[in-house]
Amino acid sequence: MLEHHVRNYISDKLSTLGVNIDPYGVELTIVFVSVVIGIAIIGYLVTHHIIVRTIRNVLQRTNEPLSGGFAKYNVLEKLTLLVPVMVLELLIPLALGHYTLLSAIADKVLSISILVSFIRLVFALLDAFNDVATFKGITRRMPVKSFVQLIKLFTFFIGLVVFMSILANESPIIFLSGLGVATGFVMLVFKDTILGFVAGIQLSANRMITLNDWIEMDSFKANGSVEEISLTTVKVRNFDNTVSMIPAYALVQNAFINWQGMSDSGGRRIMRSVNIDVNSIRFMTDDEIESLKGIRILREYLFEKSKDITAFNEELDDIPHLGNIRQMTNVGIFRAYLAAYLRTNKDIHSYMLFMVRQLQPTSEGLPLQIYAFTNKTDWVFYEGVQADIFDHIYSIMPLFDLRPYQALSGHDAAMIANTNRSK
Repeated sequence: MLEHHVRNYISDKLSTLGVNIDPYGVELTIVFVSVVIGIAIIGYLVTHHIIVRTIRNVLQRTNEPLSGGFAKYNVLEKLTLLVPVMVLELLIPLALGHYTLLSAIADKVLSISILVSFIRLVFALLDAFNDVATFKGITRRMPVKSFVQLIKLFTFFIGLVVFMSILANESPIIFLSGLGVATGFVMLVFKDTILGFVAGIQLSANRMITLNDWIEMDSFKANGSVEEISLTTVKVRNFDNTVSMIPAYALVQNAFINWQGMSDSGGRRIMRSVNIDVNSIRFMTDDEIESLKGIRILREYLFEKSKDITAFNEELDDIPHLGNIRQMTNVGIFRAYLAAYLRTNKDIHSYMLFMVRQLQPTSEGLPLQIYAFTNKTDWVFYEGVQADIFDHIYSIMPLFDLRPYQALSGHDAAMIANTNRSK
């Protein structure tokens, strides 16, 4: 009704000026459409050059991460584009009111344009807030990206329903009422998505995994740092720079190792053994013990041990015999030496457990295990400390008249054969 009054009013005014135009003619319709387009352009320019710039300046001064996210995903620009489309949606049907078919087509096109622009705006906002959450470290405590992707999926689904309702000129409620029938199909199609979302909540709630954690999962050949936790997958950058994509639900259903606790503790464990040839194990003579007292870190141990053994042996009533008296062994002194050596090593964590222990003897000798923690968790540093310790162990063993076990090699067999021939 308003459109009819406006057309008749403008037609009458033009008639008084000597311009006869049909109120419902093409000429006046073109004028109306041109005016509406002009209003839409003015609305866009005002929004873009005044409102958007003001919001951008305020964000740059008050919230730099949010400002950067908005700029990266053009959030404000997408918001600006909504203004002219909404103006056209409001006024074009008035301008084309007499042309029913054309008005209906324009209305549907503009409604769909508003829907698409709104969905793009929501997606951009979600991406911007995901970047802000990453910047503030929130993503280390919860899988923000999974929630973002879920909201995107939900928004897209709702947008699809609205799109279909616009095309069919029906209420969206009619389409939504059919969801009960389609539930089974949706669950089948989005099975991994649903499982991944539930797994993401479990991973977050139980603090099983966060970004930059070092995880190891042999079943997926994953051993490296977590780069991304999405709705359905976890992206792991392996140490050989390959990438493993693990389904999120697999981390809940299967076993994996999270090494982050080790990194956070400040100490990395060394647990390696050296196999000693049992044929080289024997009692030490007094002269040998006296000679070893020249090793500073062994003096206290040798003094206390000698004192204890002497007191025990002096209390014996029987004739001294090797089967009765106590004596120090080269492997026992060597074990005490290694414990003292670790205690004085500045690269070994002094507040964490360390020890030198014997393991079950095998056909390859007596394993003497070093169990300690380095005071830094860096991989290169850790390997360097571990190598230095065992370099020293192998080099110092002859001082205690001990030999490491080594299987017979081809070179050893050749030497034995040559020796037999020379005889």
